[in-house]
Amino acid sequence: MSGCSDFAYANRVTITTTSTKYHQVSSPKITKHTVAPSQSCQKKSYTDLSKVVTLVHGSSNITKRIVSKLKGRTIDNIKKHYNSKTDDKLKIENKIYKFGERNSGFNARGDVQDFYELRDYHYENGSLFEDPQFPASDSSLFYSQRPDRRIQWLRPHEISDDPKLFVEGFSRFDIQQGELGDCWLLAAAANLTMFRRLFFQVVPDDQAFDEKYAGIFHFRFWQYGRWIDVVIDDRLPTYHGKLVYLHSAEENEYWSALLEKAYAKLHGSYEALKGGSTCEAMEDFTGGVTEMYDLENSPPDLFQIIKKAFERSSMMGCSIEPDPNVLEAETGEGLVKGHAYSITKVRYVEIRTPNTSGKIPLLRLRNPWGNDTEWNGAWSDQSPEWRFIPDHEKEDLGLNFDDDGEFWMSYKDFQKYFDRIEICNLSPDSVSDDSGKRWELSYYEGEWVKGVTAGGCRNFLDTFWSNPQYRITLTQVDEDSNDNKCTVIIALMQKNRRQQRKMGLDVLTIGFAIYYLPDPNSVPKPLDRNFFKYNASVGRSPSFINLREVTCRFRLPPGTYCIVPSTFDPNEEGEFLIRVFSENQNHMEVHDLEVGYGKKEAKASADPGETIKLQDTFLRLAGNAEEIDWKKFKELLAIALSNDCSEISRNRVEDVSAAPGQTETQGESNLLTLLLNLVCGAICKDTPLADFIPKVDETPLLSSQPKEYMFKGFSNDVCRSLVALADKNCSGKLGYEEFADLWADISHWITIFKKFDVDNSNNLSGFELREALTSAGYSLNNHTLNILMHRYGNGQGAMEFDEFIMCIVRLKHMIDAFKERDPDGTDEATFPISEFIDTTLYS
Repeated sequence: MSGCSDFAYANRVTITTTSTKYHQVSSPKITKHTVAPSQSCQKKSYTDLSKVVTLVHGSSNITKRIVSKLKGRTIDNIKKHYNSKTDDKLKIENKIYKFGERNSGFNARGDVQDFYELRDYHYENGSLFEDPQFPASDSSLFYSQRPDRRIQWLRPHEISDDPKLFVEGFSRFDIQQGELGDCWLLAAAANLTMFRRLFFQVVPDDQAFDEKYAGIFHFRFWQYGRWIDVVIDDRLPTYHGKLVYLHSAEENEYWSALLEKAYAKLHGSYEALKGGSTCEAMEDFTGGVTEMYDLENSPPDLFQIIKKAFERSSMMGCSIEPDPNVLEAETGEGLVKGHAYSITKVRYVEIRTPNTSGKIPLLRLRNPWGNDTEWNGAWSDQSPEWRFIPDHEKEDLGLNFDDDGEFWMSYKDFQKYFDRIEICNLSPDSVSDDSGKRWELSYYEGEWVKGVTAGGCRNFLDTFWSNPQYRITLTQVDEDSNDNKCTVIIALMQKNRRQQRKMGLDVLTIGFAIYYLPDPNSVPKPLDRNFFKYNASVGRSPSFINLREVTCRFRLPPGTYCIVPSTFDPNEEGEFLIRVFSENQNHMEVHDLEVGYGKKEAKASADPGETIKLQDTFLRLAGNAEEIDWKKFKELLAIALSNDCSEISRNRVEDVSAAPGQTETQGESNLLTLLLNLVCGAICKDTPLADFIPKVDETPLLSSQPKEYMFKGFSNDVCRSLVALADKNCSGKLGYEEFADLWADISHWITIFKKFDVDNSNNLSGFELREALTSAGYSLNNHTLNILMHRYGNGQGAMEFDEFIMCIVRLKHMIDAFKERDPDGTDEATFPISEFIDTTLYS
């Protein structure tokens, strides 16, 4: 278990990206920054993120090996569903979303594009598709600058003869980096070519240049729980007739260049692809979650981790630190430095020697070159160790000694000669039905909203509790577990930050903490400040880091836990996806309140004299009709609130007449002393007379009492909504009894507003709003609070008085309407469409 014995503060890591070619790989340089003890968070800087890449590009002059053929495979249907009563729980569905389609997570930039409809239309009409959503213009190249030369957009048949999507299949050698600093994307694409089924999930094989060609192609990417189909035309940026960006070693092969263009469209421009991590692209190609281990400092159970990852069809790659002076230098053991190997099998193998017998951990690796450049040490092809393996075991391993780039080695030698391993654990929807074991997955979408749910890390105790909270229950220990614990991988991913670069936004610094709940039914929802004050976390992300995703593996005893994802600093806004992978089934839910009515503070009794005055004013305005519309209601409110504010003003003036402990005379004396000091102090400074100048009392002239409330009256819209709230017969008017009940509510809400506006700023911060609405008798979860702040907030994480009243009126109206249709408290209500429209419009 990753835990802490005390109330440790969060660590902070900052990564600064630069873009370089990815032919060579080296370890990241780490720099620690000092922070104040009250926020003992460490910041580390990766000076060159491209050096983190572990899957590297090979030499282009190596003969390409045909690793797969284009026949028959299509994307597997997604079988598993996740259901929840909560709206923000994602459901894995048998559906691929079109880019910009409703619920795809992306805003439409025009009409939603259907690849098959568009291809058929243009093919039948003899025209070539031109994508209006990603035009052949500079705006698709850059968002912050103009090209330094004239870029010409050409179609493949204008660049080379006989263009093909694939030439003799596909391999990692199809990927040659261009001028764009997206080596992280290229490294992931190179690894993707090693997995045929996953490759065709991203690059559908239902398109070509020689069949129904219409200048249109499509690619599929995983984005925050959904597969998105992105349509593009095949116009590519060139200079002097040569591709500027990603291209293939074969001049007439275009799948890699088109893939890069589709990914650029997904994120808004080619420039948006500068700088990133291989993990990010691997997850977008698979929907998985990526872990990276340095073998020099690997956990003691790493082989078990690798073995279980293999059993669950995880993609695994490994590499050796490159020689800075030699491209892909070969070692004496037949391994290549700075080169990507894939791990194709992991086994405990039965061994029998004259002196002993048992099982030895072995791994089968593959050099993508597919030739005789192989490991030549123990357990290599034809090595003497194989004579100690029984024949049935050799047959079960599928052992062969061809010069095909594939070889076996012991785990001990693997740790000795390799430097890094990267594991991409696949989500259930990316694993074929016949693959055996799978990861169990639960995940939610969430949001940090300024002043409401953006509470910052545990360093900020007063607001940390307001972050979104997720409860997870683990009941079954891992298979073959010796410590009776459960493996859990928690991945926190922030959404859409790459697309927002053009707006000057970058990734946030994010992390999470895990808290054990020994009695989950007795803790508050959500966990409050006191809980976090007196309970330490049992696990957390190693540091808060400015990457798209923070991932960590834990070993936890069965039980119930609460995960709190957050940004490092409070009031940093963003959307996120939190995922939990486990070997056995887990149950995940939002740890929050149910929406509805809660405990309400008692209303203050009305002053009989004021009530009579108010009734007289109402009758005078109502006239013979004895009813008032919203305009007269607004006038009546202005009179009533004016009287109320006058009383507040008188109280405030009395409060600030003198500072605490002062009499009126003392206050006036202190004023005279201040004037004397100002006039004579400067003249007599540094002279003997300075000692005779009276010193100013440090007590302020006036106490720092809060400033006066400034109720400016209600807007027309608020008045209409208030009338609709109390108008029982939908006449658009109020009788006195209706008004009296409504005025009692308004007075109560004003009292609550004053109580929780602790700094008397005439608005409520989101954190104050939460407590104010609770005091008013409303039970609201984080999702609803976020919506209220988006709708009624002032953009600065606060809500002004007028909008607070509007917010509370709408809440009351909608909850009352729902409760009326749900008398048995089932949390379900049915509305005829006419009644639903009446309820929503007249509110």
